[in-house]
Amino acid sequence: MNKKKGVLSLITTAVLIAVLGFTVLVGFGKDGTGAMKNIKLGLDLAGGVSITYQVKDENPTEEEMSDTIYKLQKRVEQYSTEASVYQEGDDRINIEIPGVSDANEILEDLGQPGSLYFIKQTGSDGTANYEVVNNTGNEAEDYKLTKTIDELKADGSIVLEGVDVKSAKAGTRQDETTNANKNVVSLVFTDEGTTKFADATRAAAAAGESIGIYYDGAFVSVPNVNEAIEDGQAEISGSMTFEDADALASTIRIGGLKLELEELRSNVVGAQLGEKAVKTSVQAGAIGLAIVFVFMICVYSLGGLASSLALLIYTGLVLVILNAFNVTLTLPGIAGIILSIGMAVDANVIIFARVREELSRGKSVKNSLKTGFGKALSAIVDGNVTTLIAAAVLWFKGSGSVKGFAQTLAIGIIVSMFTALVITRMIVYAFYAVGLKKERLYYRPQKERKAFDFLKKKKVFFGISLAVIVAGFIYMGVNSATGKGAFAYSLEFEGGTSTNVTFDKDYSIEEIDSEIVPVIEEVTGDHNVQTQKVAGTKQVIIKTVTLDLKEREALNQAMADEFGVDTSKITAENISSTVSNEMRRDAVVAVIIATICMLLYIWFRFKDIRFATSAVLALLHDVLIVMVFYAVARISVGNTFIACMLTIVGYSINATIVIFDRIREELRYKTRTTDLAEVVNKSITQTLTRSIYTSLTTFVMVAVLFVLGVSSIREFALPLMVGIIAGAYSSVCITGALWYVMKTKLEKKAEKKQK
Repeated sequence: MNKKKGVLSLITTAVLIAVLGFTVLVGFGKDGTGAMKNIKLGLDLAGGVSITYQVKDENPTEEEMSDTIYKLQKRVEQYSTEASVYQEGDDRINIEIPGVSDANEILEDLGQPGSLYFIKQTGSDGTANYEVVNNTGNEAEDYKLTKTIDELKADGSIVLEGVDVKSAKAGTRQDETTNANKNVVSLVFTDEGTTKFADATRAAAAAGESIGIYYDGAFVSVPNVNEAIEDGQAEISGSMTFEDADALASTIRIGGLKLELEELRSNVVGAQLGEKAVKTSVQAGAIGLAIVFVFMICVYSLGGLASSLALLIYTGLVLVILNAFNVTLTLPGIAGIILSIGMAVDANVIIFARVREELSRGKSVKNSLKTGFGKALSAIVDGNVTTLIAAAVLWFKGSGSVKGFAQTLAIGIIVSMFTALVITRMIVYAFYAVGLKKERLYYRPQKERKAFDFLKKKKVFFGISLAVIVAGFIYMGVNSATGKGAFAYSLEFEGGTSTNVTFDKDYSIEEIDSEIVPVIEEVTGDHNVQTQKVAGTKQVIIKTVTLDLKEREALNQAMADEFGVDTSKITAENISSTVSNEMRRDAVVAVIIATICMLLYIWFRFKDIRFATSAVLALLHDVLIVMVFYAVARISVGNTFIACMLTIVGYSINATIVIFDRIREELRYKTRTTDLAEVVNKSITQTLTRSIYTSLTTFVMVAVLFVLGVSSIREFALPLMVGIIAGAYSSVCITGALWYVMKTKLEKKAEKKQK
């Protein structure tokens, strides 16, 4: 890069920072398009719509309720990955969708739940099940049933029901006869539904009959069946617009539920965490980044300044992308961003640590920069790709908050790789091109660190980890046996009580947090209370751990004594966990698959399964340490628990990769040393500065969030800080030693067996 290009690159950097800054802070146009204020926030940060459905069926079973909740969860994720569905009382289902404010629009788009049936033309007694009453071309009006639904069910005339439909989607295709475009609804059946439909269409084709599709009290299509349909797919067509087809597809998706539902009530609700949570999170992010900038400049001089400018661009790009792709940002999402910021800093630390090494060997600044970026590439790519694999699996296999975390994490990883490998490189090369070439601007001489014998202490390190984990599990066992519970599960995991209180004044969210919540916490003993303000009313929904009759009465009396509430207007219902068993299963399956995929990738890249096995064991170590901390500190285990664990998984694997990359590099130069123990100790020592710096900068980001955040955010930040410390400890003290033990001890055993 010549001087002219260098100046142009710096001008481009300045313009990019200015444009991104203006976009994020102000935005364009009347509505401030692109501005940070327009990022869609989740129910916990900004509120949304709450809809309650009543089950029409009498005495629904637990299995039917669970199945319906899970299917609804999958469907409402089309509005937001952070939407939640949970049971209220014995026969109600509550849906909470963040980032929207029009309950009627959601109800219309989601579809009114109804009953979907596929009915054969004639019954077992030979009489018609439906007949033509008009010839207007509108099948919903032209056909009517000649029997009741119960009679159809009794004689087997209903060949399929909504539960047999796997998916329904609107589309447009060309009519084979007229060549005109027509709007259709494509149906895909479940495995059981495919078999039923094949049998039904085979019989109908042989008799020259039709199968009527009856939905919510009317026929939507009565197609003739010419041949057996055995591929599990069908199509509804007719004189309808695409909007009609899309609406029908939506209602059929609801009609595929095991239970029939009807809307009971819908509300627009305020944020669970309050506006203060958003404000403090933004402040914490800004302060944390400022501290990181100062740190990087102090440690890496001009390289640190280049990194800081690149991080500014990174932050702006992430916020703009969140806005552009309409991503719903929640507390777990913030965790994903924090992790990706840590990885963005990590990439820059790896680069300039390498540059310093090259300078210390006497190379020129220009060659050191080139070599430093080149040698850092493999560690950055491998570390980010392994975490990106985890994010991808969590996105495809997870649900709810897991999806939201994966989405923000993936965006952050991709942008961090781009800024580290492209933007930072461009800026630092531009500095050099415009004349900033003196070595002292990039390197401060340091005394070469003598390799510390980490392997000599491996038994101590292993013993400490094992003792902490075992002691923690014993403590959990004692708590469980005494009825205290291994963990302090929050209402997201165990369910609780939802109390609707109508106050005599319209309290703001800040007033609810500062005045009402402390009273609730004192009465119930629950320090993870969630509150939601019902828009347009004086009602506040209070969610706590499950309260018995005595505790409910005490809460009602406290509301009356402290705030003059009319207790006759207070209603309460037990609610199920918002994290259903199926969602937990999805999260566990996603983590297992992600771990296996990461193991395979590391095995492929490092050509040694022992590297992969060591990385996974270290990852398990960090997760167990954080679990033990949750149990001992009695921190509430809720939605943020999942986000915290996933953050630790991503952070831990990245830190381990850097050390393994250095061991791999040292093994390529066997002439340097033939002592494997020396290779491991030297590799850990050489990357020790990077491990400390990266852990420190990420820890600072979370620590500021802990200091400034509201109580629920502090409950999330504290175990995350423990996880960062555990990750730093395992990467330095555990992973290299594990690999060495497997490499030497297991090989010796194998050799003995062969002899």
